[in-house]
Amino acid sequence: MGEEKIINPFQAAEMFVNMYYPDCNGALLAGSVVRGEATDTSDLDIIVFDSKMDSSYRESSIKFGWHIELFVHNLDSYKSFFISDCERARPSLPRMVSEGFVLKDDGIISSIKNEACLLLENGPEEWSSDIIRIKRYFITDTLDDFIGSEQRAEEIFIAGTLAEMVSEFVLRTNKNWIGTSKWIYRSLKEYDKEFAKRFVDAFDCYYQTGEKHKVIQIVDSVLEPHGGRLFEGFLLGKKNNK
Repeated sequence: MGEEKIINPFQAAEMFVNMYYPDCNGALLAGSVVRGEATDTSDLDIIVFDSKMDSSYRESSIKFGWHIELFVHNLDSYKSFFISDCERARPSLPRMVSEGFVLKDDGIISSIKNEACLLLENGPEEWSSDIIRIKRYFITDTLDDFIGSEQRAEEIFIAGTLAEMVSEFVLRTNKNWIGTSKWIYRSLKEYDKEFAKRFVDAFDCYYQTGEKHKVIQIVDSVLEPHGGRLFEGFLLGKKNNK
């Protein structure tokens, strides 16, 4: 964005809403600028609530020197997104709403924020023992591939898959929200800062040196409270033949 980014992000967001959605019921600015974590490539995440909209939509644009990610909802459509986000344990919209800075409000924002905050506080649905068992097996299988591989090119991608699988496992078995991309680390840090540091250090050590033992140790430490690695006796989908 460079020299074009000359307008304060909060001012730019207000200008955008006033220009393009002057009659909306409410609007929020969310994302890194609100959290004080903005970088040179950060955009503005703007959520608009408008009762006149038939359905929700997402749109990207560049206005006032900022990249803008726009999320438009009527006063009902956001609810289905709240539900689907919680079902997949990645509360993108509830998190944006809960942290959002109010740009406009005709009296609807407080109740929507309360809905979002309650969902976040409750956490995702607890995993069943069957799901935990299935996840243990596939983590074990991927770990075995990682340990046995002698091809660096393959190992790099196996390690990435393993990191995502194990981060999901430790978060979900502790009833915490998960994330993707940068939100994997952020979610781990919200759960346990010390564990997040050890987790990152283990994979960073592997990527820099090719040494696998720290990754293997941390995977085993995550699986151990739930019975450890699983291969022998795993069964999925088999039906009794009569």
